[in-house]
Amino acid sequence: MTLKRIIFALLLFSTALAAVRPSLAAATQAPQRPTPLASGAQTSAGPTAGAGLLHLPPTTDPGSQKAKQLLEQMVEALGGQAYLEVQNMQQSGRTYGFYKGEPSGAGALFWRFWKWPDKDRIELTKQRDVVTLFAGDQGYDITYRGTAAVEAAQLEDYLRRRNHSLPWVLRRWLGPGTIVLYEGQGVAERRQAEKVSIFNAQDDSVTLAIDSNNHLPLRVSFVWRDPKTRDRTEEAEGYDNYRPVQGIMTPFSITRYRNGEPTNQRFLTETRYNQNLADSLFQATVTLDAGKSRRK
Repeated sequence: MTLKRIIFALLLFSTALAAVRPSLAAATQAPQRPTPLASGAQTSAGPTAGAGLLHLPPTTDPGSQKAKQLLEQMVEALGGQAYLEVQNMQQSGRTYGFYKGEPSGAGALFWRFWKWPDKDRIELTKQRDVVTLFAGDQGYDITYRGTAAVEAAQLEDYLRRRNHSLPWVLRRWLGPGTIVLYEGQGVAERRQAEKVSIFNAQDDSVTLAIDSNNHLPLRVSFVWRDPKTRDRTEEAEGYDNYRPVQGIMTPFSITRYRNGEPTNQRFLTETRYNQNLADSLFQATVTLDAGKSRRK
């Protein structure tokens, strides 16, 4: 497997829960999608019904109330306000690609530098001289030859992953117009889970599988359709081997899926939060024509 394919698989990002393994049947049918109350409205629970770390809109629907409770428990389990206020992250470990659901190659060492909300840098090889960088809505491939813009399909996939990742959903989606639904129980990452779907004001959605015992997220998934063919694709990211790091529960094993098959797996050796990351890590200027550099 080439380094470029490894980076591409690694950065098809996210958090953030598709291709959930066959779930246990819910005790009751999931409720119909309710209408959120207007901002500031009160429910029978009183003025504090919409209060909490996530500031979700209040609702009178029992299923939505349960979904809100599960989301609040999840954020508390992750570290509460400390988790929601993470500004940057530094990781290292080994990443593995897959082909048709089977491991491909011996994997590669990687170093990742992430800065909220939209900066992400991956370095590969022992020399760390093969780099893919995303800053805002732009992406760059950096090698000894120079810097080229990433291919359009790679950029589109990355942005789609980012915009459905767990940090993005919890910090950007929630607010007026947001609807949360309890989807019942199931199984995710070989564990009993409670499923919650979140719909934003643009009618986009993600589904979370939350561990029934420790309340940590097990999977984040979303579905998208090709604008030309209308083919349906389900993307997912699964989390395992949580460890506390600076007061934040952190998954040290992360697996990505597409339509039920794994596409990438990462095993972390170190994670650090809120480091003094230099701005230069996330800056790049194109020096190569992308098409010409890839034909060499």
